[in-house]
Formats: sequence, C-alpha cells, structure tokens
Amino acid sequence: MPEIRNFSIIAHIDHGKSTLADRMIQKTGLVDERKFRDQLLDTMDIERERGITIKSQAITLPYVNDEGREFELNLIDTPGHVDFSYEVSRALASCEGVLLLVDASQGVEAQTLANLFAAMEHDLEIIPVINKIDLPSADIDRVKEQIEIDLGLDSDLAVLCSAKDGTGIEDVLKAITEHIPPPKGRTDQPLTALIFDAHYDPFRGTVVSCRIFSGKVRPGDTIRLMSSGATYKVEEVGIFRLSKEPKKSLSAGEVGYILAGIKTVSVIKIGDTITLDSNPAASPLPGFKEVKPVVFSSIYPVASDDYQSLVDALEKYKLNDAALVYQKDSSAALGIGFRCGFLGLLHLEIVQERLEREYSQSIIMTSPTVQYRFLLTNGETLTIDNPIYYPDPATIEKAFEPYIRASILTPERYMGAIMDLCTERRGIDSRFHCPTPGRLEIQFDMPLAEVIYDFYDRLKTVTQGYGSFDYDLLDHRENDLVKLDILLNGEKVDALAQIVHRDRARSRALVACERLKEEIPRHLFKIAIQGAIGGTIIARSTISPFRKDVTAKCYGGDITRKRKLLEKQKKGKKRMKMIGSVTIPQSAFVAILKSDSK
Repeated sequence: MPEIRNFSIIAHIDHGKSTLADRMIQKTGLVDERKFRDQLLDTMDIERERGITIKSQAITLPYVNDEGREFELNLIDTPGHVDFSYEVSRALASCEGVLLLVDASQGVEAQTLANLFAAMEHDLEIIPVINKIDLPSADIDRVKEQIEIDLGLDSDLAVLCSAKDGTGIEDVLKAITEHIPPPKGRTDQPLTALIFDAHYDPFRGTVVSCRIFSGKVRPGDTIRLMSSGATYKVEEVGIFRLSKEPKKSLSAGEVGYILAGIKTVSVIKIGDTITLDSNPAASPLPGFKEVKPVVFSSIYPVASDDYQSLVDALEKYKLNDAALVYQKDSSAALGIGFRCGFLGLLHLEIVQERLEREYSQSIIMTSPTVQYRFLLTNGETLTIDNPIYYPDPATIEKAFEPYIRASILTPERYMGAIMDLCTERRGIDSRFHCPTPGRLEIQFDMPLAEVIYDFYDRLKTVTQGYGSFDYDLLDHRENDLVKLDILLNGEKVDALAQIVHRDRARSRALVACERLKEEIPRHLFKIAIQGAIGGTIIARSTISPFRKDVTAKCYGGDITRKRKLLEKQKKGKKRMKMIGSVTIPQSAFVAILKSDSK
C-alpha cells in the first residue's frame, strides 16, 4: 500500500507554480512526451490564454524514491492572483503541507506573505522552494536572506530548482516525502469527507471533489450530506490522474472524487461534510470561512426569454466557484437579473467570460461598485452596493466608503511612479519599509472604489511588471460621495449609474460620455449622452445621425428649395427621435468599466 502525502503549491502570481506542477507530472511518468503540453493542469481556455491559474486542480502523482518506497502524492494546484485567494484557502484545508515557491530573481512578494500566513493558520508544514535559478538575474543568496528575515523560515531547508529546464525536481519530490507528514485519519472511524470543489457533468450529474479525513467510501454505499441531510447512493469513486481513474474505494487520507447521481445542483455546498448514512459522523468537519465579496455588479440576460437559462448556468457555475455570491435583482432598462458579489475585478471578468464560453450565456454586466454606507438625517444607517438605491441627497447626513490598506513591494527605482499612481487614486498615510537592500514596501490607505477598476494593471505598467500588490480591508471612512447618472436623450440609464467622489465626478462623467460615444452605433437621429449629478449636467457628448443628402437632386435654382427640403428632413429626424429607442451594445457597458487613464 503506497504512502500518502497531500500537498499544495502556493506562491505569488507568475512565480512558476503551473510549470513546476508540469515537471512533477512528467517526472512521475503520468504523461509521455507525445501527450504533454504546457500548463497541463490549467484545463480552461481562459487560463491558457491569460497564462494564469484560476481553478485549483487536484492530481495524484505516483512516486517511488531511491529506497523503493512507493508514494501517492496528492497535489492540489492553486492560483496566485489575489482575487482567487478563496481557492487557495480551500486547497490548504485539504493538505498537510505546502511548497512555498519563491522566484529567484524577484524574491518574496506580497502574495507570498499572504499565502504563507494562510498556510500557518492551517498549521501546515512549509517547504520553501526557490524557483527559476537558471535566470541570469537570479540572486539565490538574497532570496535565502528574504526567506529567513521576511518569512521566518529556515533557508537551509530551501530546495533549489528550475521548473523550466527540470533542474532539482527530484529534490523537490524527495523533500515532499521527507518533510510533509502523512495524513492522520483512520479507516475504522465513521466517514468524514470535506468537499473542496465540484463541477457539473451533463451525463453523470455533479462530480464532487473531496478529501477523506477518516473512514472509507466505496460504490454502493449510501452517503449523507451533513448540511442538508440529503442522501445518495454512490455510483463511482476514484482519484484524479490526468483524467478520472475509478477505484474500488477511497480511504482516510486520500483525495479523490465521488459520483452519486446528484442532479440537484443546489444541494452541494463547498465546505460541506460527507458521511455514511448507516454510520454517520458525530459532527461535521470545520468548513471554510465565509467569503466576503468586495466588488458588486449586476448580470442580466440580453434577451429576457433567456432568464431561466441564466439561473441554471449560475447554479452550475457556483459549484465550481464558491466565491461567487448572487441574489435576484431587477432594472428598469434591463429587466430581471442577478446582483453578484466578486472578490475583485479580475474575478468579475473571469465569471463573465466563463458564463459566455462554458455556459453559452449572452449577458450584460453593469458597472462594478463597492458597498457604501449612508447615515441619514433620521438616524438610520443604510448600506448599499447598487447605485439604484442611492438615497435622496436631502436625507443624507454623512456618506462613508470602504478603505483598504494596500501593500506594494517594488524595486526602489519605481518609487516615484507608484507614489504618483497612489496619490492620483486618493491614497493617504503612506508608510515605507525596506525589507532588503534595493527593495521597498510601500503602504497606502486608499478607497477600495479607486482600486477595483484597473489599479493592478496600471501598477504592473508603471513598475514594468516588478511591482506586487496585496491589500486588507480596513474600515468605512467619511467622504463626499455623489451619484453620477448617465442620460441618453434625457432618459436615465440606471445600469450605467455610478457612485463617485464629488472631486472625481466630472472627469469620470467625461470619460463615460466619450466611451459611450465610441461604442454606441449611430442611429438615424441625433443622440445626446450626458453625465449628471441630480439635475446638474456636468458632461456631454453627441452622436451625429446618419444623414441622407436630400439636396442631391437640386442642381442650381433658388436656395429656398434646398432649405425647404432640409427643414422637412429636420422635422422627420425630430419625430423619429421622439419615438426611437437607443440600443446600447454590451461593449458599451464594458467600456465604462475601463479606467480613465490610458
């Protein structure tokens, strides 16, 4: 019986997690050269296009060491971007240890620290791995110093490797078998299995990914979901190789999947405990902490007939991305839809793309916003995440918006550009810290609303990709907030409304009007696009109509003939404007989301 080790790879974005996972899969002989491709565990098209990991994927690697001992290494690959930290926390709950990957040229970065603390919370064994040692800019001694000082880990235990050319992969596998403890659960205890992921198979129902903590499950057993009490008969159990590999049973310590013909998607909750109906566990396993969304946006079907299809798609999507939070919503302009909460703007983009690609949904998304609080003159406190519910300005005593503490790690030479970027985004209370010579940690308190647009992209641009960013939510602070309405031919479009700081309202309105002018196609009548605060218009642009040359047939003759034809055309355009409606394409809603900074 092979020995089991459950581990995860955690790191800052772009430090080589997926490449290391690829090399380990190759080294353990799971895939031959003919079938191999880069980013083997990144199964989604979006992951390959963007070069990032979005979903944590599990795979069981067979490994035999020099002494002939057999091991089953259960790897749960994790994303690196801050927006997918919930995926990381779920992977960590299923492991006994982690490989903490650090780039030999860039060193310890913001997300490295955040992931380290998450691993420490779960009391996991941490093995530091220094990757990319083949790069000309690699500075191994400096990175070892950072591992000692910044992370508080023993740098003598650090494993050196280059995932790109395969150097040191054997050392990494040895370190896993030697330093990560085996799972503790016993097979003679009642079954407890933690659901850390799931996805919907149209032919076989919900495929549940779980870590067995104690007991044993085999086909034919009747399992019970402890949160809902629902029972199902197990059809198949197995482990994850490059595809699903059925087994006779799953025992304590193993990571695998359970198929039980679960067609009702809503009964599966990520973080729930599975037990046997005949011999149930006394209490469920501790699940995952509740996820707190920070960015909110509404999703509507393009055609109202597609509403039920969107409901089904969201239910199935929620199985695979437990960080998505949604509830019913409606809009005068767009009909019935859902108000959704996301962990960040990248998370929002990925949800939108996956709904369109994987579930064939045609959707419209509104401008993203954060949660604001308003103290009203009657003493009530109102919390809103949707500009539609902005209270009457006359009843507002004070307005508050959420602030974050942004931590930016960067080489010293980019300090000026980062200071400019943060102050432009209303950053205050800057603090500096030099973790190692040549590197600077800058902390700013800034409004979350200024960060959710494209702060991360701008930061990567001004630091040429070397800046790393992490943040913690602080509190709500008082500010002068107003509601910016967008009007098309005098009609308010509630889906385009935003809550903004008064000082930024005009610049935001000008950008919104210009972007809409570019995106909305020309009609047969003139379209006025206006930005307004209450009854005050603060920005405007106009889309010219298509115009037929009605005077083309006049050659020579009196000017009054031409004037008469032009006046007749003008009246027709005016009448058309009164009864015509402006069609807003999906791209216009997306264009509003983009920053006002090129």
